[in-house]
Amino acid sequence: MLIALIILPSLTNQWLKDINRTDPHAHWWDGMTQRIMALTNEPGRRVRLIIALISMPLLLVLLLKPAADYLPDGNRNLVFAFVHPPPGVNIEHLRTEMGNVVAERLAPYVSGEQEPVIKHYFFVAYRGGVFMGARAADSSRAKELVPVINAAIRGFPDTIAFAKQSSLFGGSRGGRTVDMNIQGRDMDKLLEAARAGFAALQTEWPEANVSPSPGLELAEPELRLVPDERRIAEAGWNREVLAQVSRSLGDGLYVGDYFDGEERLDIIVRAEPWMTPEDLAAIPLATPRAGVLPFGELVDVVRTAGPDKLRRLDRRRTVALRVTPPEGVSLEQTIAFLKETIEPVVREYLPEGAGVRYRGAADKLEEALVNLSSSFVLALLILYLLMSALFHSFKDSLLVLLVLPLATVGGVIALRLLNLVTFQPMDLLTMIGFIILLGLVVNNAILLVYQTRAAERAGEVRRVAVELAVRLRLRPILMTTLTSVFGMLPLVLLPGAGTELYRGLAGVIVGGMLVSAVFTLLLLPAMLRMGEPTSAAS
Repeated sequence: MLIALIILPSLTNQWLKDINRTDPHAHWWDGMTQRIMALTNEPGRRVRLIIALISMPLLLVLLLKPAADYLPDGNRNLVFAFVHPPPGVNIEHLRTEMGNVVAERLAPYVSGEQEPVIKHYFFVAYRGGVFMGARAADSSRAKELVPVINAAIRGFPDTIAFAKQSSLFGGSRGGRTVDMNIQGRDMDKLLEAARAGFAALQTEWPEANVSPSPGLELAEPELRLVPDERRIAEAGWNREVLAQVSRSLGDGLYVGDYFDGEERLDIIVRAEPWMTPEDLAAIPLATPRAGVLPFGELVDVVRTAGPDKLRRLDRRRTVALRVTPPEGVSLEQTIAFLKETIEPVVREYLPEGAGVRYRGAADKLEEALVNLSSSFVLALLILYLLMSALFHSFKDSLLVLLVLPLATVGGVIALRLLNLVTFQPMDLLTMIGFIILLGLVVNNAILLVYQTRAAERAGEVRRVAVELAVRLRLRPILMTTLTSVFGMLPLVLLPGAGTELYRGLAGVIVGGMLVSAVFTLLLLPAMLRMGEPTSAAS
């Protein structure tokens, strides 16, 4: 702005003082101005234009608005895979029975005999699962690795396996994973409902990647401590004390810390290690009222089976189905599908008091939509106040803001056209494009309103003032619009690494600027000429 106000006028006066100032295309601008004035000449036609150019964009936005998404995945050259083996499988078995087979299946791709060539990969087996990743020799073909890795890790008995391209924003799990959390008290009922939901997803939506957490089987050995309330009271304890004692018999009970002058150390109370449930029940405990009692006198040690891990959300037992939609499906569509199709199946198996909650990218999307809506409203308010200070009129500022629906519908139409060629959801970066569009499209409206009011203050009647404003500002409006559009077009049209990150944002700006520039030249003259005397119009 400083360069435009200070340096450019000086350079123009110095270098362009001898240039021919005759506009060879003046007849174009005169003809377009006369056409605009003719279209807005009749009062009835002006009213119809205003109603159509304000209401139709709002209706089209509601009808054509793409489904919302959180963040784009990006085309990172890294494919991650997760394998959930059956319960009880040890690491050595995973290495020999699965790792060696996967290595054999991927060998032709590593050696270059088959395409796409794998640059390198890793296979990590841990207690309860397998974690794997691979990179393509040609980074542009990373997406082609997904079916290759899926074919290599699938087909093993009783395993759940899937591979996906890593997201730039969401790490290995991806930025578009929805956690369908099934919560309640009865673990058996939760697992039964989760198995029903998992089966429904496999049937209704086989293209999606579904991963349960924890596993869907009660196959891990578990010791359940059932307290004897009467004996605990007779011994002078309560449940809280017994819980602390039980913890000291297991991993240990934190009781404080110790500072040795250089570092602070935790003080953990831990009993002697025990090997069997019988050894645990026989551990002697000194109680306040009953003397020394074995632990088995206060609790009933029950051998049972449980999940491979305990998961709690908001202090409630939870089994999660982590759903990653396939390419071409937005996060909003995924959540709607889960709520309408899968959740009713899950609720049939849930007892009273249990429920379903959505976390992961789902709650992040909801929070982001709330924040962006607040930012959009705040931007509108600031814009309105700034223009009111510029025009010294709340009415003229409102006239400028009424062109925003035209820009919004232009951005939405551009997204629809992009989706005819490639998948382009309305993610957060695209939504930011709409906020940026606010500050761009009002410039044209400000030029017209300001020039009209300046001509009126100079003594011109309303019709002449509007005609002068259109004639003088038509060329600058077209120039600024075309420079903005052609500056953004390469981001929309040219392929390459990272293009999916900013393609939506650029498309919104291109579509919004084009539609707004064309129809603002009709809407604003029609609104500015409202109240014009009929004799002046004729």
